[in-house]
Amino acid sequence: MSQNLSSKIRTVALVGHGAAGKTTLAESLLAATGAITSRGSVEKGNTVCDFDPIEKELGHSLQSSLVSFKTGGAQVHLIDTPGYPDFASQAISALAAVDTALVVINAQTGIELSTERMFTLAGERGLCRMIVVNKIDADNIDLLTLVTDIRARFGKQCLLLELPLHNRQEVVELLGHNEGESDFASVAAAHRDLIDQLIEEDDSLLARYLEDGLEPSPQELHAPFERALRAGHLIPILFVSAKTGAGVAQLLDALAKLAPSPAEGNPPPFYRGEPGQQPQAFLAQPDDELPVLAHVFKVVVDPFIGKLGVFRVHQGTVRRDAALFVGAAKRSFKVTHLYRLQGKDYLEVPALIPGDIGAVAKVDEIEFDCVLHESHDQDAIHLKPLQFPQPMQGLAVQPRRKGDEQRLFEILSKLALEDPCFKIERRPGTHETVIRGLGEMHLRTKLLRMQQQYKLELDTSAPQIAYRETITGPAEGHCRHKKQSGGAGQFGEVMLRVEPLARGAGFEFVDLVKGGAIPGVFMAAVEKGVRQALAEGAVAGFALHDLRVTVLDGKTHAVDGKDVAFMAAGRKATIDAVLKARPIVLEPLVDIEVLAPESSMGDLTGDLAAKRGHVTGTQPRLSGNVAISGQIPLVELDDYQGRLKSLTGGQGSYNITFSHYAPVPGDTQKQLAGKYKAVSLDDE
Repeated sequence: MSQNLSSKIRTVALVGHGAAGKTTLAESLLAATGAITSRGSVEKGNTVCDFDPIEKELGHSLQSSLVSFKTGGAQVHLIDTPGYPDFASQAISALAAVDTALVVINAQTGIELSTERMFTLAGERGLCRMIVVNKIDADNIDLLTLVTDIRARFGKQCLLLELPLHNRQEVVELLGHNEGESDFASVAAAHRDLIDQLIEEDDSLLARYLEDGLEPSPQELHAPFERALRAGHLIPILFVSAKTGAGVAQLLDALAKLAPSPAEGNPPPFYRGEPGQQPQAFLAQPDDELPVLAHVFKVVVDPFIGKLGVFRVHQGTVRRDAALFVGAAKRSFKVTHLYRLQGKDYLEVPALIPGDIGAVAKVDEIEFDCVLHESHDQDAIHLKPLQFPQPMQGLAVQPRRKGDEQRLFEILSKLALEDPCFKIERRPGTHETVIRGLGEMHLRTKLLRMQQQYKLELDTSAPQIAYRETITGPAEGHCRHKKQSGGAGQFGEVMLRVEPLARGAGFEFVDLVKGGAIPGVFMAAVEKGVRQALAEGAVAGFALHDLRVTVLDGKTHAVDGKDVAFMAAGRKATIDAVLKARPIVLEPLVDIEVLAPESSMGDLTGDLAAKRGHVTGTQPRLSGNVAISGQIPLVELDDYQGRLKSLTGGQGSYNITFSHYAPVPGDTQKQLAGKYKAVSLDDE
C-alpha cells in the first residue's frame, strides 16, 4: 500500500453562519502561506474565493470555492462555503469531500443557526471537527461567555486548544505551553484539561502519567489527539482574527500537525449493490495503486469551459489521458484535461492521488453525487447520500420575450445541475413553470444570474407554495376507455384500488391482475397513466403523494387493446378512486428561528401565534439578543420580512427549514379547489 504522498494531504471545509468571516479567513491563510502576495477583502471584491460577479455585488459567498496551499510540509485543500441558509446545498455538499470541518463562529454574534446545523451535519458524516472563533479583534465581545455557550450547546468535549492573550492581539497554543496568562482563562488549567482528555485515548500514556506523574510530549500526543478527533472525544477550540492575523499561524500549525490525513480521518462509507439489492457498505482505501474511486460533489456549468465535474479522489490515482466511467454508464470517457482549482483559476495537473480534489471538464454524463471509476465491476458503487433541506420557496416564472420558452428550460436545467436544492416544476393544472429554492435570497440570485450571465429577462408572479394532495381512506376506481373513429379503435379497461400510506412514504404501484386480464405488455402503460394522474392532482391541481395504487382487474381487446388506451384508463381510474378516498390538501410547515433584540420578544411571539404558528423555545444570545424557535405554515411567511422589520426596528433576522406536511384548514382547501376548477374551465 502506498500512502506516503497522501499522508501529507489535508482536506478541510470552512463552514458556519453568514458573516462569520470564512472568506476573509481563507484569504488570510492563503496570504500567510505565500499562495497569494497580499490579502484581498470582501468589501473590495478582490478575494480569491468570492470571484463571481454576483458574489462581489452582494458581498457574500453564494457557492463553495476551492483553494490549496502548503504549510508545515502539508498540502491543504480548503473549501470555503457560503453561510447563509439559502445556499446550504453548497456547504452540505462540501462535507462529502473533506476529512475535517472547521466550524467558524463569529465572536460578535456567537452560535447562529447555520453554525449549529453544519456542526451537527459534520458530526453525522463522521468528520473531524474543530471550532474556530473568528473576529476576536472586535470590540465589546465576551469570549469567556462564548466558550461557556459552546460547551453548553456542543458538549464538554469542546476543549480549548488555544487561548488569546495581550488583549486578543496574540494567541498561545496549549499543547506545548502550561504556564502564563491569557485574556480570560488560566493557561495552566486549560493545558491540564486538554492533556487529561488526550491521555485517556492511550493506556500506556495514562499509566505512566498516573504512576510517575510524567506528562507526555506534544509528539507523543499526536496519535491520541488524532484518535480523539476521529471518535469525536475532542473538538478543539481555536481563536483567530482573520483581519489582524492573530492566531492565523497557530491555525496553520494545527492544520499541518493535528488535522487528519486521508489515512487518519473517518472515510465516508461507499455502498455496492445493483438496483433492488441490499447495498453492502465498504470503505475506500487511500492507496494510490488501487482502482480509482472518486466522488463528484460539485458541478459547475462554466460559460467558457463548459460543464465541470469537481471531485474528491478517495482511492487510486486519476491520471491525465486515463479512461474513466461515470456511475453505470456503458462508455468510458477520456480525461483529456485534469484540473486543480484555485478560486476561479483552473490549474492543469498530470495526476491526482487519494485526498486530492480536482476537476474534469466537458463530460456530459457527469452529474452531482456520481462516482468515477475504472471498471464495469464498480458500476453499482455509490457514496452515502447527503441529506439536503427541501426547497419550499417558489416563484412562477415566464420569459418576457416570446420565443424564449425553450431557452428558459435549457438555462433552468443548467442551474439545477449545479444546485441540489434548486428545483423546477411544471404544474399541469395551471401550466405554470415554478422554480423552487431554500428562500427568497436563493431565488433572487438565480434570477440575477439568468439576467446577467444568460441575458434572459423573466416575469415573475407571486410565490407559489408547494402544496400536496393525499388521501385519507381506501377506495376503488374504474374506467373503460373505448374509442372508435372509423379505423383502428382503442380499448382498455382498468379496475384499481387506492390506499393511504404513512406521511413521506411516497408512492407504491402493485399489480394483482390474474389470468392475463390485462396483458403484461400493457401494465407499464397503466402505471404511466396512474403516475400522470398523481402528478396532475385531483382536488386542487397539486401532486398526490403517500398512497398505494393496486391494479385489481381489467379487460383488453384482441385488436383495439393499445398502450394509449390503457394509459388513459389507468389515469381516469386513478382519479375516480382518489375522489372517493376523502382527498385532502397538505401544506408545508417550516421550523423558524428568529434572532432579534430581547425587547421585541413579546411582539414576535404574538405575531407568530396570530399566523397559525407556535413557539417551541427561546434562547438568549450575545449582545442582548434572543433566538425564538417555532413552527409555522410556510404560506404565513409571505410578507414576514416586512413584519419582522417593523416589529424589531430593522434589527431582526430569520431562517427557515422545512419540517413536515400537515392538512390545510377546511376553508383553505375549498379556496384552492375553487381556483383549480376555475383555471381548468378556462383551459377548456
